[in-house]
Amino acid sequence: MAVGTICDSESLNKVITIPNPTKEMEEKQIKIKENCKTSDIDYWQRAQWLRAAVLGANDGLVSVASLMMGVGAVKTDSATMLVAGFAGLIAGACGMAIGEFVSVYTQYEVEIGQMMRDLGTSDRKEKESEIELEKRRSLPNPLQAAAASAFSFSIGGLVPLLSGSFTRVYKIRIIAIMAIASLALVVFGGVGAMLGKTPKVKSSIRFLLGGWMAMAITFGLTKLLAHCSGLDLEI
Repeated sequence: MAVGTICDSESLNKVITIPNPTKEMEEKQIKIKENCKTSDIDYWQRAQWLRAAVLGANDGLVSVASLMMGVGAVKTDSATMLVAGFAGLIAGACGMAIGEFVSVYTQYEVEIGQMMRDLGTSDRKEKESEIELEKRRSLPNPLQAAAASAFSFSIGGLVPLLSGSFTRVYKIRIIAIMAIASLALVVFGGVGAMLGKTPKVKSSIRFLLGGWMAMAITFGLTKLLAHCSGLDLEI
């Protein structure tokens, strides 16, 4: 009987000391939810800058490279191609900055107006300071977005511009622009995928194919227009 009592006591102690699995599961779920919320906020904020930076760099690279290829389809001298590429870089950077500023500022005003409508007519003045603080935290800054777009476009546009400035041989210059632009497109696609936590291979292939299509279409149509209009080609 004594042994049975001891065993029963030990069994009872073991049952008492067993942790509650339901409580542990609830704690784990709470931690997972908190981590997911933090991760979502971080990636949403990062996506605002990722969009402006990666798309700006890709647009600069593809636009300037395509412009130089299109001019190269008609004029073979390096000076003409470089001047066209430089003009395209400046015009594109300004266009990206203005477009991004207008787009982000419009989004800014629309969301602020929606916040004000949600509050209604009561206590509008008391809530204005809270809205101002909240909008600065959650919405992108139009000036910063414009500067990021212009800067990234310039970085991307410098790649083909510099790659075509080191040789005066037409065929080598065209090959150099194509090769270096292709390499840069793969890099931009990989960097964008790495920052956004998306598949790197698919992103790089998408960037590369899009750039090739833009350069090929620009070169082909410009060459066709030159032949149809009777321009003197220096090829």
